[in-house]
Amino acid sequence: MISGSTIIFYLLAIQILGCGLLSVSTRQIFRAAIYLLFSLIGIAGIYFWLNYQFIAAVQIVVYVGGIVVLIIFSIFLTQKAGEKLPAQKLGRKVFAALAAVCAFALTMLQVYKYDFKPASDDVQPVTVFNIGSNMISTGDGGYALPFEVISMLLLAAMIGCIVIALRTKPETT
Repeated sequence: MISGSTIIFYLLAIQILGCGLLSVSTRQIFRAAIYLLFSLIGIAGIYFWLNYQFIAAVQIVVYVGGIVVLIIFSIFLTQKAGEKLPAQKLGRKVFAALAAVCAFALTMLQVYKYDFKPASDDVQPVTVFNIGSNMISTGDGGYALPFEVISMLLLAAMIGCIVIALRTKPETT
């Protein structure tokens, strides 16, 4: 018999995969951003389901609250929210599919090659001090590098949104 926890996982997985597929396949840019929003919320739901409330909150604040809001603002600034994106050429579709398959194969190769070890028994209690110490630590188990990578990702998203917003609409006569 399937437990409630399994049903929740499958529902969240269906939401993430369905919204992700809709996000990359729709030709309306605003709908793509909304589908991305729901996909990222589903990922936060997985974190909540795994009982990682802190990571789920970071997922919502950084990705849902940061990147998606920037994308939606850039869409509204360009005033192209209701227009459809042009249909892509077959060559681009084939290249995108090939790139996705290669990325998936590389990811699976890394997962199969990685030597997963069981978690150690000396687990630290989840306190604000321990979370803060790990956030600023550069040693083993520290989060300083991932924090800087997320900062660079937010900076790249902001620059991309500014570029999209500043792009001028061609004059039609």
